[in-house]
Amino acid sequence: MKILVTGAAGFIGSKIAYLLAERGDEVVGLDNINDYYDVRLKAGRLRELGISCPEGEEFPWHEMRVSAKFAHLRFIRMGIEDKESLDRLFEEERFDKVINLAAQAGVRYSITNPYAYLTSNLVGFLNILECCRNFPVKHLLFASSSSVYGLNVKAPFSEDDKVDAPVSLYAASKKSNELMAHSYSKLYGIPATGLRYFTVYGPWGRPDMAPMLFASAISQGKPINVFNHGDMIRDFTFIDDIAAGSILCLDKPPVAEECANSVPFRVYNIGCSNPVKLMDFINEIEQALGTKANMIMKPMQPGDVYMTNANTTKLEQEIGYKPCVRLHEGITKFIAWYQSDKNPLR
Repeated sequence: MKILVTGAAGFIGSKIAYLLAERGDEVVGLDNINDYYDVRLKAGRLRELGISCPEGEEFPWHEMRVSAKFAHLRFIRMGIEDKESLDRLFEEERFDKVINLAAQAGVRYSITNPYAYLTSNLVGFLNILECCRNFPVKHLLFASSSSVYGLNVKAPFSEDDKVDAPVSLYAASKKSNELMAHSYSKLYGIPATGLRYFTVYGPWGRPDMAPMLFASAISQGKPINVFNHGDMIRDFTFIDDIAAGSILCLDKPPVAEECANSVPFRVYNIGCSNPVKLMDFINEIEQALGTKANMIMKPMQPGDVYMTNANTTKLEQEIGYKPCVRLHEGITKFIAWYQSDKNPLR
């Protein structure tokens, strides 16, 4: 099975690419390696995949590199907004399946940099859909987000809940992806699955997200910003569970006869279904580091929501997903990586 993984230098993408290559799939990873956050982390993830990426060297565009760890894993630096190059890649490779994780991430960043989201999350995703139409694939798996639930107050969040009240452009772009994919599934019969990822954490996590921000500040004796005065709840999910669940979904494309209106399209929540209070999460990091946090309490930030809480019943029943890493174990593994020599930002 030949699989394209976009966003392969990203947090989730690099883990999924590793697991797919490890089980024997032929994998082509794609990423534009932008500087939204420290590229040293992206380079480190690529090295974990066996891709040559020396420190201080700018990765060349459009050069296909073969992994030294997996002979059937290759990587190319490319942006999904580059339609001409993407078309050529699809034509040459003839992928069986596609996992689209490439996107401009970050809720707060979308407040100040809205155009970045239109280019990557909408134009880029349209390019992916067009490629899947012109060079047919057996399954398109794409990243949505728990952010689509926006102002929803019912908990836990269900796939059947309305998601027409986003509170950030990032959330709106992810809901747009779901609508776009559904239309292509209906028009062209492309089997497509959207995964609404809930808060993901673990080794190699993004430095702009709470776990890395907290670990960095606390370990250096610096204060941390705690929004909404700590009164927030998140469905923290360990990266291993997220990656394994994503691959389970990839292996089971939707069948038109089993889907609503005979459209081979579906959307799933993927989270831990065990929401945690933000203050309890901080406490776990404090214990793992052996250091108390100096907290600065702040009000809720624009684009943030009070709670994320995934109802994963549908994913469990239809796909067999079952998260198994609890918070204490996950934080212990995360902090062990954070303090190790593998962490390029330590």
